[in-house]
Amino acid sequence: MKTIKTFGLLTLILALVSFSGKFVSLDDGYVIGDIATDFSLKNIDDTMVSLSDFTDAKGFLVIFTCNTCPYAVAYEDRIIALDTKYKSQGVPVIAINPNNPAVKPGDSFAAMKTRAAEKGFTFPYLFDDGQEIYPQYGATRTPHVYLLEKTSNGNIVKYIGAIDDNYQDASKVEEKYVENAVDAMLAGEEIKVTTTRAIGCTIKV
Repeated sequence: MKTIKTFGLLTLILALVSFSGKFVSLDDGYVIGDIATDFSLKNIDDTMVSLSDFTDAKGFLVIFTCNTCPYAVAYEDRIIALDTKYKSQGVPVIAINPNNPAVKPGDSFAAMKTRAAEKGFTFPYLFDDGQEIYPQYGATRTPHVYLLEKTSNGNIVKYIGAIDDNYQDASKVEEKYVENAVDAMLAGEEIKVTTTRAIGCTIKV
């Protein structure tokens, strides 16, 4: 009986791999205090962008987002506002589209360029080609935010989760999780809320 169950489990795993076209790691990704590795991803201006390019940065708001998810679309103006507020303070937004365009054609690289132009994105909008970066972070939703603090030892993960507590209506937000975290980090203070549950669409593999 145990052999049959084991065989059945292996069959299910293989079926999922075949369906998705790739093996999805079971690694949960980063936790608070981890050092985030750098990456090199293509931006909508066709240049390659890495965190190391931002020599004067004090940290980064790495935000996994996309064109097609209603939650991500609802947050676009707030993401632009975050970049406007914090880039001048040394914490720029680095947006990454983690979706597989074969599953979501609206998240193709060409569509990313169009959407960024329509909205006037002020930040890099990178394509996670091959979907290698989002599993390292442990991102599961769009949008999913990772606040990194740049130190001599590397980029330390300081906050993971949602932008705020109301995706539907920015005027009714009561807890600005990301802003509170960045403000505390820049002030050298303890971040009171370091993790929240990201609200959004599942990443399409």
